[in-house]
Amino acid sequence: MTNTDHTLLAEPASLREMPDAAIAMIDAKGTVVGWTHAAQQLVGYSAGEVVGRSAAHVLPPPEDARRASAFAELCRARGGWSGTTAIRHRDGRTFRMTLRVSLLRGRDADTRWLVSVTDIDSLSSEATGGPVRESLLARAPIGIVVYDPQLRCVWVNDAMERHDGVPRHRRFGHSLKDSLPAVEAEALEVVMRQVLESGTTTVHEYRAWPPADRPREHAFSASFFCLQGADGTPLGVCSMTVDVTGNRRARERLAILSEASTHIGSTLDVMQTAQELAELTVPLLADHAVVDLVESVPLGLEPAARIGTTSGRRPVLRRAGVASVDQGVLESPAVREEVIHAHPDSSFAAVLRTGRSHLEPVLDTHAGPWVDHDPTRAQKVRDSGVHSLMVVPIRARRCVLGLALFGRSTEQTPFQEDDLLLAEELVTRAALCLDNALQYARERTAALTLQRDLLPHRVQDGAAVEVASRYVPADMDHGVGGDWFDVIELSGARVALVVGDVVGHGINAAATMGRLRTAVRTLADLDLPPDELLAHLDDTVRRLNDEDADVSDPVPAVVGATCLYAVYDPVTRRCTMARAGHPPPLIVDSQGKVTVPDLPAGAPLGLGLGLVPFESVELELPEESVLAFFSDGLVESRDQDIDVGLRRLGAALAQPGASLEDLCSRAMETLPTQVPADDVTLLLARTRALQPAQVASWDLPNELVTVPTARHLAARQLREWGLEPLVTPMETIVSELVTNAIRHGDGPSRLRLIQHRVLTCEVSDTSTGQPRPRHPRTLDEHGHGLYLVARLSRRWGSRSAADGKVVWAEQDLPSTAGAL
Repeated sequence: MTNTDHTLLAEPASLREMPDAAIAMIDAKGTVVGWTHAAQQLVGYSAGEVVGRSAAHVLPPPEDARRASAFAELCRARGGWSGTTAIRHRDGRTFRMTLRVSLLRGRDADTRWLVSVTDIDSLSSEATGGPVRESLLARAPIGIVVYDPQLRCVWVNDAMERHDGVPRHRRFGHSLKDSLPAVEAEALEVVMRQVLESGTTTVHEYRAWPPADRPREHAFSASFFCLQGADGTPLGVCSMTVDVTGNRRARERLAILSEASTHIGSTLDVMQTAQELAELTVPLLADHAVVDLVESVPLGLEPAARIGTTSGRRPVLRRAGVASVDQGVLESPAVREEVIHAHPDSSFAAVLRTGRSHLEPVLDTHAGPWVDHDPTRAQKVRDSGVHSLMVVPIRARRCVLGLALFGRSTEQTPFQEDDLLLAEELVTRAALCLDNALQYARERTAALTLQRDLLPHRVQDGAAVEVASRYVPADMDHGVGGDWFDVIELSGARVALVVGDVVGHGINAAATMGRLRTAVRTLADLDLPPDELLAHLDDTVRRLNDEDADVSDPVPAVVGATCLYAVYDPVTRRCTMARAGHPPPLIVDSQGKVTVPDLPAGAPLGLGLGLVPFESVELELPEESVLAFFSDGLVESRDQDIDVGLRRLGAALAQPGASLEDLCSRAMETLPTQVPADDVTLLLARTRALQPAQVASWDLPNELVTVPTARHLAARQLREWGLEPLVTPMETIVSELVTNAIRHGDGPSRLRLIQHRVLTCEVSDTSTGQPRPRHPRTLDEHGHGLYLVARLSRRWGSRSAADGKVVWAEQDLPSTAGAL
């Protein structure tokens, strides 16, 4: 017996009382020779009243002496007996007890009997879970040893040798130090001396490796009882030992599973979850743990239902979790995040293919196809000392997401089936967390894709403005919200600037925002004034509410939104804007002075409050003015008034000469918290003005003879701008547009050419009728005009004006031409 054969689980300081059973010791003649305090509590007799008398003293009078004699012979033949019998209390009461009679052997073939009596109702609730008592009730093997006051063994039963492998002849007359390691024997003798002194029952637990199951560690619980003589003095100590390995392992498994519920899946990151699984199992279950995920999983993509085929292709994995009692064992080629190629003939590939776990209690690293094809890894495993291996598939919804590998090297006990069951339970819990993370990643990807498609991919500078923007959703997990902004190019070098806010957050608000943004762009193509555009947008929101209303819902959902729409003309430097319940913009001049325009608030969109029409306001802006459009999430918070936020934002923007990107960053730094309660949107636009040399215009009388003159004026201007390649097509466009203006108008018309990023031709007339292109027949004399304009232009259209309409057409500038 070596020092490694036993390991104590509890020190003397952890001793506790637990009266598992009432004990009496009887000699071969049926005379009571030892009594315990628990026995006195149970039947009411003291040691002085029982010791030295027949055991029948506490039994009811036998109805048949022959039956009592037969029972005694049965006990001798079987070496004991267990069952239910009647016990007589000192006060004359008789009650049923669970009784167990065990045969003890001493020197010279002497025998004695140890009688254990258990009454569930009479013992405390603390004792009901005692290991010895459970064994008595379940008739499980109990190892029994009786020691004299000098703690030398005098009696022992056969079961004790099966527990610790110490033969009877090595016990008799010897103390524990003669059969157990010194440290353990000393600890147990401390327990027994306390029992002799106090007379109470004490429990102690320890571990051992029984001869019948040497590779596997067992846990034992020993209860110590003080045997008293007739005068109440201690005669010795009785120890009753039971194997509690199953109970202990069950408790350990429950503890590990409880840890798993709190330590695995703390985030929605698949790599972090895999690492948490590995760290949890070391050293609770294994000395080394590795978690490999199918390569697509860290990318947020689900793998195929089965990984690997019979084609011999290597499954590709990515190492996601690594833990070890000796981290050096798991260094390259098994570092975290490295790509792993599992050999098709290895047990790892088989687990991926079949989805079934693999248990290898004794690992053979010198044979097998994978050893030949992967000698580097095989040698690494040999060097690590791993002698036992489990490979468990990580499965979720019929898909194998990866593998979890568990190995033992320091712990000499090989993995058993119950270890595999525990590993599978842990991996199942981790798989659920990984699957949740995958679904989150998939939904988040879809949400972000939606957001990217709904918002401008990038806001571009134009001839009218230089722009910069910021967007921070309140729903940081999904990255989507209901705010939106837009920069829309209009005809004549003008630009529309839009900012809006849909009630709510998340993907539903983002979807509604996308519908409204599309509606605004459609209305902007009609070139409507801001107030008219908001009126049409309000009608659109109301229709959406009617379409989305659920008749079965007593409180139908209502789409509410605010919007600010502005149009800036770099030719006139005038900006026209209107708002529908949205915060007004800030205007910062080139000197850093901040003003808020007096802009009527208007009613929010879709709430049915649009009885008062929206109003537009026109402002003249100096060049280099900065327009700041924003949502209320930037300036409003739960604990601050919006006026405070406006002043804070204005101070951040009052930086003459600063770039728009710097101003955006400064403005976002004014947010009270890093995680805003509402979506935050900021759009900055610095105005530009076209130089007079970039614009040419002529007033034309309402006479057809004017058409050649208009063609000549346009051609001359294009040659002055260096745009000779555009002269011929532009002459045709001017001819057709001026002709239409004269034919359908009743007053003078105006021709204007604008050279900015494109060349724009505009013809104004007094008619309010909008032009409509037709497909004329071959012999028709009229109807070809707009058809030719459409063919010669990159785009064309018309818009309403205060005194009529404007029809315009654009052409791309030659690549060699530059703006003046």
